[in-house]
Amino acid sequence: MNAPTFLARAGAAFASALVGAAVGIVLVSATEALGVQVGGLVTAVVIGLPALCGAVVGALRRPDHSRFSSR
Repeated sequence: MNAPTFLARAGAAFASALVGAAVGIVLVSATEALGVQVGGLVTAVVIGLPALCGAVVGALRRPDHSRFSSR
């Protein structure tokens, strides 16, 4: 089996970072909906941390990983 190319890993990292950022945005929106004011730095951390974790996971996981077994 060949090792994944740089572009495959970069694409997976980018897509996972987008998902992580979306999760962070949902967290900030939910917090604001509950009436809790969130400052700019906290907002950046809450959005940036899941995005960073998503990028790391996307870069490290195998691109051919799937929950479904191929037949």
